[in-house]
Amino acid sequence: MTDATATPPRGASPVRSLWGATHPGPTLVVTVLSLALGIAAGVEPVPLGLLVAAVFAGQVSVGLSNDAIDAARDAAVGRTDKPVAGGAIAADRALAVAVGAVVVALVLSVPLGPGLLAAHAIALASAWAYNAGLKATPFSIAPFLLSFGLFPSFATLSTSTPALAAGWATVAGAALGAAVHLTNVVRDLDDDRRTGIRGLPHRLGARASVLLAAVGMVVGALAVLLGAGANAIGILFFVAVAAVALATAVLVLVRPPGRAVFQLTMLAALLLAAQLVVA
Repeated sequence: MTDATATPPRGASPVRSLWGATHPGPTLVVTVLSLALGIAAGVEPVPLGLLVAAVFAGQVSVGLSNDAIDAARDAAVGRTDKPVAGGAIAADRALAVAVGAVVVALVLSVPLGPGLLAAHAIALASAWAYNAGLKATPFSIAPFLLSFGLFPSFATLSTSTPALAAGWATVAGAALGAAVHLTNVVRDLDDDRRTGIRGLPHRLGARASVLLAAVGMVVGALAVLLGAGANAIGILFFVAVAAVALATAVLVLVRPPGRAVFQLTMLAALLLAAQLVVA
């Protein structure tokens, strides 16, 4: 669930254009994170392969639906770098593939049990709801809290003894999702406002959004530290997340939020994700 994407080169094939509209960077990051969490949870090789494939298909659907639904709005603000808005792939085709990817994601989830199927279906419905309109409301953060909060449970629900992840892992996942949402749209606030998007970050403003994201990541890191046990590795990750979050907060207070602030916030988010994996 993100607005970041990659631009295929001029004259790219339809398949490459479709891939560019999936938001490949975030799609691959979330997929790799599912693999890491699955390994950490002790998921067996076959279920692990199904889990990773299901998460990948689900993320493809989310990215494609985002660009397909936003095509007219992106074109209106000159975002022709995006494959769908730029005309490299038709919006209806992207949406059709997105729907197909959802079906694939859910079919792959079935062998992993009703718990994982339900969790994945809820997370995907939440992400699609964001793309379909929640992004323009004060509740724009809710799908990120829900989907990312459920994400650690994907691994634990895929084990031979399925169960929801620990509460502290859910808190950390939700904090990660909040940080992603609050900072990812900061660079597009003006374009979004011009096309009627007034989500929570737009209402808070760039500076307040980044500060809230930094606080959230520290809270998430603290939840992992206290929940998993304060061992040396846990303390090291907590200190790293807190240091980057503090640097982000200081930077955003002394200058207008820019690319450096976004990069620092994403670094803290990645550290939090790594802390969650090794906990």
